[in-house]
Amino acid sequence: MDVDSVLSPRAIPGTDAPRGAVPVPRETGRLHRARAAAAAVLHGSGAVAAALLAIAAIGVVLGEPVLIPSLAASAAVLHYTPALPTAQPRTVVVAHLLGAAAGYAVLAALPGSPWSAALAAGLTFAATSLTRTQHSPACATAVVVVFQAPAPERFVPLLFCATVVLVLGGLAASRLHRSAPRYPVRWW
Repeated sequence: MDVDSVLSPRAIPGTDAPRGAVPVPRETGRLHRARAAAAAVLHGSGAVAAALLAIAAIGVVLGEPVLIPSLAASAAVLHYTPALPTAQPRTVVVAHLLGAAAGYAVLAALPGSPWSAALAAGLTFAATSLTRTQHSPACATAVVVVFQAPAPERFVPLLFCATVVLVLGGLAASRLHRSAPRYPVRWW
């Protein structure tokens, strides 16, 4: 067996070779994969940080704490797994609103405590399952509502705006980096 029988024939670039006849070498190997992985991490991290900084800036301008831990978790879900149902716009927005509603419902019946926070998170899980908007960070929104008891007339509109900012950040991030997965897969 000789080398020519194993290797596929390739056009050798020269003055008489047409431009399209010579295949463009694809970068492979560890270094290329490491560069691609680093670029993806920087893109995703930058997108998450930008969305969260925008939410924090809205809070500073309004003089209200808008950035809550569950929104940071949602940003991570949205940017790490943009194609999954848990990251789609309807799911992100509706699930957080259901979490807030569950938190306020529990607060109306019970005093704020770890027990009532756990109940609110469980109700959020049930509500998001029934509405097919499963988004685990929304359970944390219910816990925040129970522990912090923010005024609903201020908190709910701010929560809605913050989730919209997350979705728009995901949309922008998917359009800015050509190899990023397209977001959203579906709007509703």
